[in-house]
Amino acid sequence: MRPAEDLLVHRPPMLLLDAVLDHRQDGILALTRVDAGAWYADADGAMPAWFGLELMAQAIAAYAGLEKRARGGEPRLGYLLGTRAYACTLPAFPAGSELEVHARLKYLDDSGLSAFACGITLDGEEVAAAILKTFEGERP
Repeated sequence: MRPAEDLLVHRPPMLLLDAVLDHRQDGILALTRVDAGAWYADADGAMPAWFGLELMAQAIAAYAGLEKRARGGEPRLGYLLGTRAYACTLPAFPAGSELEVHARLKYLDDSGLSAFACGITLDGEEVAAAILKTFEGERP
């Protein structure tokens, strides 16, 4: 397990991932715990479902960070360009729950444009899915 903070340009409170569980050439598996006291928490301490897009984007950023570090580089700033058909079976991710966020590389070109098939799993069941399109730019 590797801390997500080592791989992303995000910092608290905007850093939502806790750790990377697995990294392969074609994807990543990350972990986050829903903090009932966090700034994003609703009245029940849950994380609204639309945060799933940001969790997926941060998993992609962690993947890119690991790829850069493997080549001796530093993580760079990336941009979420869009998504296709984000679907979530829950209105919110429950307080205290552990979410596994996966992203599988579908497309990457030399300009930095990429597409990933992403999902979020809770208690072994996929509860959210989307295809995200991203662009990795230069670090300021």
